[in-house]
This record gives sequence, structure tokens and C-alpha cells, in this order.
Amino acid sequence: MSIRFIQEINSGTKNAFLKKDIICYYINNGENTLADLGKEMNLSIPTVTKLVGELIEEGFVVDFGKQETAGGRRPNIYGLNENSGYFVGVDIQKFYVHIGLVNFKGEIMESKLNIPFKMDHTHESFDKICDIINHFLDNAIVPRDKVLSIGINISGRVNTQSGHSYSFFFFDEKPLTDVFAERFGINVSIDNNSRAMVYGEFLKGCVNGEKNIILVNISWGLGIGIIVNGQLYYGKSGFSGEFGHMTAFDNEIMCHCGKKGCLETEASGSYIHRKFLEKINNGYSSSITKKIEKKEEIILEDIINAALNEDILAIELIEEVGNTLGKHIAGLINLFNPELVVIGGTVSAAGDYLFLPLRSAVKKYSLNLVNKDTSIKLTKLGDKTGVLGACMLARSKMIGLI
Repeated sequence: MSIRFIQEINSGTKNAFLKKDIICYYINNGENTLADLGKEMNLSIPTVTKLVGELIEEGFVVDFGKQETAGGRRPNIYGLNENSGYFVGVDIQKFYVHIGLVNFKGEIMESKLNIPFKMDHTHESFDKICDIINHFLDNAIVPRDKVLSIGINISGRVNTQSGHSYSFFFFDEKPLTDVFAERFGINVSIDNNSRAMVYGEFLKGCVNGEKNIILVNISWGLGIGIIVNGQLYYGKSGFSGEFGHMTAFDNEIMCHCGKKGCLETEASGSYIHRKFLEKINNGYSSSITKKIEKKEEIILEDIINAALNEDILAIELIEEVGNTLGKHIAGLINLFNPELVVIGGTVSAAGDYLFLPLRSAVKKYSLNLVNKDTSIKLTKLGDKTGVLGACMLARSKMIGLI
């Protein structure tokens, strides 16, 4: 079923594009009558009837029967068949992985969050992530052969068109998507994690009709996802959004990108983690000092949780990062004039400890005429932002919507 449809989409015929548009309409608007669908798409009733009939045969659309009306003849309503296929999203973080499964309507059916994992540019790390994904597929609530596509989020430079990741798992010239597909026996797409997050918020999160959006992903690193006029912005090679690698400081801190002075070196989760350990070594106290004394590994989430439990050192570092980021997000607002800025990523779980100083700095450093029409919100989806975005991207790419 899915192979036939993909082949038809790739054929580039008018019929294929119209069917794709019908699916897109149902995704965005839900069920409707053939008459209303034809009116919205400016197509005749015979044409709509033929196309929807083919989509029913292919399993993507369902006839839900008669519509309830106050009187008169009741037309049938049609919509997506939620069981026509499923999509898996994988959100790879520095110290863990989130995996989720959605049906064709984009409704989340199953998710596994915070699966232990350490992201490294090694073959061992690659094998481990493949094992985690295969285990999820083997134990999912739907058979593996019902999964139409897998979307995988990776931080750094990702060219989703060529299927290459240049920051992680770039072991040879073979597209990473092909290597993953060989491991799973399922179509795979990859994308930058910040871009997937903004797509998740756009379709399932705090976006309420806005079409020009920036999501700031404050996790171990720092990046942004951009939507312009309702469309994901990729840039020429798919590398847009490297906000964390803007030169911002005259420091000697070497960023993982190989350059010095990057914004990420003083405004990210990795900065909070590094400074926290430095201060502990210099005699500062914290509620998690005992964990350090036991030589247990401290991860970023430990520091966030400490702040939420009123740990002064953790709060001070998070507020510092909020203030620093706010200044530079003010620059983004001056540059892009977006309708909405969403604050997401691991550090956003600190809530107002991050958000209040960030918003205050934005107000102080952005132009009043520019920022008055820009809303700033914390992510609505939390830990599920990236995994839902990965699922939605897998679906949209599979049916040719992006």
C-alpha cells in the first residue's frame, strides 16, 4: 500500500499531487464531505469522488458514513484511515533517547522517554542507538510491517535531502538514512533536532495559527528551528539554525565545533553543567554534592531537578543563562520579526528560573516596535516535542508534503 502510493507521488503526475493535497487537507482539517472538499480544493464533484475512491482503495481514506444533519439528505463524510500506517520518531539527546509511535492521523499511540544512552561519534554509539530502535520496533503495539517510516533527530549539521549527518555518525560517504534503513528494514529520514522540535510545536504544540515561528532549543547545545510563512526553513544545504555557533564572546573556550567564542560556550546546558562542576570543585555547596562525592556521574537533568528543588547554585546558573540568551534572542527578534518564539529543550524544564530572566532581557534589548507583536512561550509538549516532531516529519516526508 505505502510503496504504491510513494511510487505514485514520485511519478509527479497531476493525479498524484491532487491525492497528496487531499491527504494534506484531511490532516489539517479533519473529516469532511466530498462537496466541501471539492469546494475547498476547487475541484469538481466527479474528480473528487474519483480521487477519494482511489485513496479508499489504497487504504488511506475511510468512508465514515452519513453525516448527522437537522434535516434533508445526509451526505457521507470521509477522512483519514488512522490505521493505514504508523510512524516512529526518535529524538536522540546527549544522555538519553525518546521514541514514539503515531498513527496516520498523527495521534501518539506509544512512547518511551528517557531511555539511557550516551551520544558519541563512534561506531559503538551508532550500534547502541540501532539496538534501542530495533528493540522498540520489536515490542511496539503494532507490527513492524505497519510502520511506514522512521524519523530520527540528530543534533548538528544534517542534510535531510541527501540523508547525511555531518556532526554524528559520518563514517563514510554512504547516506546515514540508507545505513539506518538497512538495519531496520524500514524507510528512514533524518533531520536536525531543533527543526523537528519546531515542527512538533507547529502541528501539535503551543502554536495557535502563527506562521512565522522560531523555536530556541536549549539543551546540551543550542540551536533554533525556523518556520517562515508556515513552512520549515532549511537553508541551501539544510544547515540553518546554528544559533549556538554565532560568535558572541571574546573567550578562549573551545566549542565542540572547533571554534572559540561561540554563543553555546556560555549559554547552553553544557555551560551550566561545566560551570556547576567548576563551582563545586571550588567549594560551593549544592543539594547534589553527595552524589559528586560518591563519584556518581552528574548529568544536566540532575542540575535542572536541583533547581526545581530550590538549589541556589543551580538556580543562579540557569538564571544567568536565561539572561544571556535573552540578549541574543532579542537579536533574533530584531532580525526575523517573528510572531512567536518558543523556548524548548532540556533546560526549558527549569520553567520560570530560565523563562523570567530570558523574557526580561528580550524586553530590554529588542526594539519595541519589533517585539510588540512577538509572543514568547515555553514549550507545551516538554520532553515529547522532539519525538512528536520526528514522527510528524516522517509522515510529511513519506507522503511528499515537505
